Amino acid sequence: MAAPQNESELSTIPFSQQLKSFGSVYWIANWMELVERFAYYGVRVVLPVFMVAAYEKGGPELTQIQKGNIYAVWAVVQSFIPILSGGFADRYGYKLNIALSTVLKIIGYLIMGYTVMLAESLAGVPLREAFETNADGTRIRTDHAYEIFFLGAMLLAFGTAIFKPGVQGLIANQMPKGSASLGWGLFYQMVNIGGFIGPLLAGYLRILEWEYVFLACAGGIALNFIPLFFFAEPARPDDAEAQTGPAALLYRALSGLLEPRLFFFTISFAGFWLMFYQLFDILPNFIDDWIDSRAAAAWLSGIFGESAVPTTGGNLTQEWMINANALLISLFAFGVGYLTGRMKSLTAIIVGIGVSAVAIYGLGMSMSGWWIIGAIGLFSVGEMMASPTKMRYLAAIAPPGREGLYMGYVNFTVGIGWSIGSIIAGHMYQEQGDKVELARRYLVEEKLATAEELASISKNDLLPFFEKTVGVDAWETRNILWERYEPQSMWLVFTLIGVGSMIAIMIYNKVVTAAAANPNHSFNTRGGFWVNAFLIPICLIFIGANIYSARSVGESGEVVWGMPSLGLLLNAMFFLMMLAVSFVGEKPRADGKAPV
Repeated sequence: MAAPQNESELSTIPFSQQLKSFGSVYWIANWMELVERFAYYGVRVVLPVFMVAAYEKGGPELTQIQKGNIYAVWAVVQSFIPILSGGFADRYGYKLNIALSTVLKIIGYLIMGYTVMLAESLAGVPLREAFETNADGTRIRTDHAYEIFFLGAMLLAFGTAIFKPGVQGLIANQMPKGSASLGWGLFYQMVNIGGFIGPLLAGYLRILEWEYVFLACAGGIALNFIPLFFFAEPARPDDAEAQTGPAALLYRALSGLLEPRLFFFTISFAGFWLMFYQLFDILPNFIDDWIDSRAAAAWLSGIFGESAVPTTGGNLTQEWMINANALLISLFAFGVGYLTGRMKSLTAIIVGIGVSAVAIYGLGMSMSGWWIIGAIGLFSVGEMMASPTKMRYLAAIAPPGREGLYMGYVNFTVGIGWSIGSIIAGHMYQEQGDKVELARRYLVEEKLATAEELASISKNDLLPFFEKTVGVDAWETRNILWERYEPQSMWLVFTLIGVGSMIAIMIYNKVVTAAAANPNHSFNTRGGFWVNAFLIPICLIFIGANIYSARSVGESGEVVWGMPSLGLLLNAMFFLMMLAVSFVGEKPRADGKAPV
């Protein structure tokens, strides 16, 4: 592997000259990314609320744990497949990857959008009637809404996984030397322009009908077929690797992750992504349950008019609040990219993680909508520093002709953090964050109702029952449960994980800097040993986590064994595959020299 060429970091080329250096294919690829992100985030931002929405509100009424499990598998598919499909993008062409992904994503959007209709067709009754009651009064669902939604989500995840290395590899292929920081900053800006427009539209459409969101996004992504007719497939190096068969490409993809710098960077950075994805997976539910954004809604209504601002119960929709993230990045990403081009990649990443961690902690400090929007804004600054820089760092160390493969490696660190974080967040929010579940617990603890009585009350009717029984309104209900159960405390957990990731990157930075200055450094000469020294415990931890997730205790205290979390199982399998590959062939050195 080639050693980094100073990562193309400290660019001194004038801004205007860098901007003119980008060719037409670079801009076409950015346009396709914008369209794809419009559709993806238009759906993505409504999903956390849609998945757990009550039957009466048009949702499939999944639990937070089910939602977390879906996201965990989604993360593995969407993030780990590019590690393998990146090599195929280099081998078989970027355009084919993009076209295939578009077909899969359209099907996925439609299945998810019509989950309730499909599940009711299979069950033969409305979802609220599709259950059986056990002897103890426990209600068991008999519909297949979870399985149907899961299928749609996996098609979308797989389509996105194929799209990512295709378009990112195409951009890396077209990136001018000396303009990488600005180029990736512009790319990230396009990501967030699309990511801003999609949720903006979704905030309106979901108030009308959930299905409208999915239809609009399916139609939007179909537009990506058009640009494929307007440029030729870029030339790819005609070297031995380009002629390698599929099995060898898969082996190279796995063995490439064992390169010491790549391995330790991805593992260290994973904590940031665990923290990052809570902004999109849990914060929507947190806003919906706990945040008072009436003041923000009133301010926007005074500017744009009441009919132009979507609200629910007087609150600004969570889609619009979270969209502050995409708005800020779409406006300032290229500028931050230009400024971070004068910083070392790892320095920019470390500072970005630190800023983001402060913002994540801030999410739990107030129930004010304005405060939450401010925290989202601060998080966006950290994200602009850390996220696009990861692509610049890995693109700089990618050997010529393997840009698609290395853009796939970008997603490995994302997948680890996102998948594990989804499982943690799903259980945490179900037990200490979901307002309906906390209201149910309060009524039982205060002996105002029995668990059996509450089991017969639908999710949609539980909070009105709470308000009537306790004698409070909706806002007083929120305050009582907030003070009693402190749902905001979960943000401290995610903050600490982010800080841990920042410290790990700092240690990694110190080690690779020392290794670059000393060819005989242990990281260079025994890098493979150090990879295995960490990889083996990681595998053991995942095996233990799978055993723990498969174990439960029955009503009589006996141990009951079931299936482990699929997300954890897939993570364990992937790391075990890496471990197996690490014992086959020569171990790579961190400095790119021949193995010893």
